[in-house]
Amino acid sequence: MFEGLTERLQGVFARLRGRGRLSEEDVQAALREIRLALLEADVHFKVVRDFVERVRQRAVGQEVLQSLTPAQQVVKIVHEELARLLGEGAEARLAAAPKPPLVVLMVGLQGSGKTTTTAKLGLHLKRQGKRPLLVAADVQRPAAADQLEKLGRALEIPVFRRDGAVPEAIAAASLEEAERTGRDAVLIDTAGRLHVDEELMEELLRLHALCRPHETLLVVDAMTGQDAVSVAEGFCSRLPVTGIILTKLDGDARGGAALSVRAVTGRPIKFAGVGEKPEALEPFHPDRMASRILGMGDVLTLIERAQAAVDADKTRALEARLRSAEFTLEDFLDQMQQLRRMGPLEQILGMLPGMGQLRQLRGAGLDERELSRVEAIIRSMTPEERRRPQIIDGSRKRRIARGSGTQVQDVNRLLKQFEELRKLMRMMSRPGRRPHPGRLPFGR
Repeated sequence: MFEGLTERLQGVFARLRGRGRLSEEDVQAALREIRLALLEADVHFKVVRDFVERVRQRAVGQEVLQSLTPAQQVVKIVHEELARLLGEGAEARLAAAPKPPLVVLMVGLQGSGKTTTTAKLGLHLKRQGKRPLLVAADVQRPAAADQLEKLGRALEIPVFRRDGAVPEAIAAASLEEAERTGRDAVLIDTAGRLHVDEELMEELLRLHALCRPHETLLVVDAMTGQDAVSVAEGFCSRLPVTGIILTKLDGDARGGAALSVRAVTGRPIKFAGVGEKPEALEPFHPDRMASRILGMGDVLTLIERAQAAVDADKTRALEARLRSAEFTLEDFLDQMQQLRRMGPLEQILGMLPGMGQLRQLRGAGLDERELSRVEAIIRSMTPEERRRPQIIDGSRKRRIARGSGTQVQDVNRLLKQFEELRKLMRMMSRPGRRPHPGRLPFGR
């Protein structure tokens, strides 16, 4: 989402680094460009004004202008102020319930992704060892309960619904059901509207008074720009909202909502939706997001994703096979699937410091389509062919190409690159041997 803003800011900092010593005029010129970049990213103008003023007060001091590395000092100041703008120090975790169950009221407009986010949050809690119950209390949208039930079934999380009942009765009955079945977290999906109106607020206030939730989370679509800020203001002025979840942060909008909503509402951003998959919900860390925006990467989140996606037992078994040079196409397919569970490839690469220029990476053949093509080819092979690719002759290659919707040349390329990879693995398994640097397998 922040690709355009990141490129603009990196350009500003590159020009500052090229000047060596900085004058006050240099800093003022850079701040004007930063101000314009933020406004073009759809950040609220009051937020931009206050942000630029805070940076100016720190950046024109003697500490920066007389520093041996003034450009780096400016980058440091901008990073710190961005983290502050996004809510540095705010608690990203959910509140603790003194007595289970933890009750979370999910609120927001229609189309913000509220129902899907309710299920994602349920999966997040389940992975933390909790036993959540999803509650379908949205009686305004006919398909809402069916959607939540379908998501719950896929995630193996129970869903409570009571067709024909009013939201208050559904919520009250769900709390009784949670106590009866030993569920320690209750996530209530409430009704939305196309816009904030009095009827919606009255219903949510009644639900809040009845359930007395530990958390009231507002789900906001980050791709709606300034409208997202207006929606957040409308909800927070009437409801005791405790936190915000920004959805669609992986989209191609300008990203201003993420930089504005915390400053305008004063409520912490607790989670961010970064994809469509159920696991694509991550705790919001202001300092990490500031690093991403400035193109510094986000290694900590990358590590957390890897820990969640990678099977430790399979990894140990793979390590043993690598040491004995028994790496097969089945192993490669399994590792590729674990990589893809971590999220879109561009997201993963963008978390590596210095790897944010994704346009250049696309030219290196590192894209999702290439991975999908490789996966289709391997899946079209028989188990024996995956274990012993040397048996794949011309007729087998034609069959594999037909089954995967590719060309024989694609099959040949995969087999050649895989053999290069196996040679590399064999060299690395020998003590004291290091492969000669060269073209990596599976690149273009």
